[in-house]
Amino acid sequence: MRIQGLGVIDDATLALHAGLTVVTGETGAGKTMVVTGLHLLSGGRADASRVRSGAQRAVVEGRFATTPDSPAAKVAGDAGAEPDDDGSLIALRTVTSDGRSRAHLGGRSVPNGVLSELSEQVLAVHGQNDQLRLLRPGEQRAVLDRFAGEPVLHVLADYQRVRAEWAEVVGELTERTERSRELSREADLLRHGLAEIEAVNPEAGEDVSLVDEARRLADVDQLREIAAAAQHALSGSADADPEAPGAIGLIGEAARRLSSSEDPALRELEPRVAEAVAVLSDVGGELGAYLDKLDADPARLEQVLARQAELKQLTKKYAADVDGVLAWAEDARSRLSGMDTSEEALAALAARRDELAVELAEHAKVLSAARAEAAVRLADAVSEELSGLAMAQAKLQVLVHVKEAEDGDPNGIPVDDRRLHAGPEGVDEVELQLIAHSGAPALPIHKGASGGELSRVMLALEVVLADADTVPTLVFDEVDAGVGGRAAVEIGRRLARLARTHQVIVVTHLPQVAAFADRHLVVDKGQVDGGLTKSDVRLVADERRVVELARMLAGMESTETGRAHAEELLETANTYKLTQEKFGRKSKTGKKASK
Repeated sequence: MRIQGLGVIDDATLALHAGLTVVTGETGAGKTMVVTGLHLLSGGRADASRVRSGAQRAVVEGRFATTPDSPAAKVAGDAGAEPDDDGSLIALRTVTSDGRSRAHLGGRSVPNGVLSELSEQVLAVHGQNDQLRLLRPGEQRAVLDRFAGEPVLHVLADYQRVRAEWAEVVGELTERTERSRELSREADLLRHGLAEIEAVNPEAGEDVSLVDEARRLADVDQLREIAAAAQHALSGSADADPEAPGAIGLIGEAARRLSSSEDPALRELEPRVAEAVAVLSDVGGELGAYLDKLDADPARLEQVLARQAELKQLTKKYAADVDGVLAWAEDARSRLSGMDTSEEALAALAARRDELAVELAEHAKVLSAARAEAAVRLADAVSEELSGLAMAQAKLQVLVHVKEAEDGDPNGIPVDDRRLHAGPEGVDEVELQLIAHSGAPALPIHKGASGGELSRVMLALEVVLADADTVPTLVFDEVDAGVGGRAAVEIGRRLARLARTHQVIVVTHLPQVAAFADRHLVVDKGQVDGGLTKSDVRLVADERRVVELARMLAGMESTETGRAHAEELLETANTYKLTQEKFGRKSKTGKKASK
């Protein structure tokens, strides 16, 4: 990722590791600009205040590794974006100093929404705002469903299919009942129109054919003169006068002369001339037949004109031509079929509604049971992770309870002996509760967890959900806020475990976390130019990494003790990662390894 003109960062390129990348730096150095850049690449809101002072624009460019059959590639393809030569997608976001924003993907200008769609497939940024989002009941239900996987998602799909049909029937029944008088009037008008059309009984294209026939009947004398003259020119006089042989006779004579020639070149022309004679003879015969049928018929002309007048009455009311009139009639019949407001029709709809409600209730019960079973497993798994994050006595509870339907709720359905609200995601509400320590009451996580504890709950959830998460890149901004000591080491270990299945990017101020990185980037405050701080991003390794970790240990980079402590942290982290590789949890290929 490359960042230009964003906050204190003038121009910096970040080469991010496929595993765990940590970004560190002093307070105010600009670490959060890395996350801000990722938010912009994700289609997030553009804020002109983030543009570096004195710069005309801020630019963030990122290269995403994708495969041709990935969801991200489909999003790009739908937007007309082209992958780079190596198959990767290049996304770019520009924000000007006056707040205007532009987005590009694969060399194409795209709406910001396209970057949002792309980021949903490739990137998940977790910061304070994301923790707040987790507090919403809908998000908590989504977390549970994500953890449960196919057993819940399959049942949910069945529920949503039946609910869609049920909602359609309910809506139609409501409309017919409430608009019965209006629909009845509309139906009368449609029936009247259909009766008029059926009485005339027009045929497709009939108006066009009648115009041709009327013209022919009205101009019969002129047409006879034209056809007779043409026939005479082709066939000659009726009494076979040799002085007026006609075209067929003349060309026939030419054919005979050519066939009698001894010159092969002339004889080769005879078949083509004979073919012309045959064609003209056919035309002459057709002209004769035309003349035989071309009789003046005043009665037929009168019928045609009368029929045209009938059709014109229809085309004045319903459409521009007969084909349009027939289309109107077809549409009217279709609309009438949905306007039956008779007691029998309403009773049939009500019966179908009740049948679907019973079916929907069964799917809702199965869905609730599947969620309840998954809730126990999720709570146990997260509680186990919390025990290793210096929250040994903390327990997570995942409650699944149904939502009662209020009076007049159009989405209420009877389930057993209760009336429940059948929402798009089921009848369930899900709530995450935290028991902070033994003997403490179970409270909603926004009440029972401090800021640091909430961050750890978020991390524990991500670790548990890692196998179910299809997003390849996870970003954590200050996930270790309010954490220190042993808990910080455990956070580092869990981030390292996540990095075995995902690309993980962490902005942190804790050396215990930074020590577990596969790649360590430092945001440095540079020289002050014209009163403006200028920061850069640099890669640290070996001795420079030890110095950075020592600095993070309360500014101990200049002491032997600080460096020794930093080296010890690195050794502990490396030993843990080697152990994980040896007894691994899961490889990048997605194959489970033995514990």
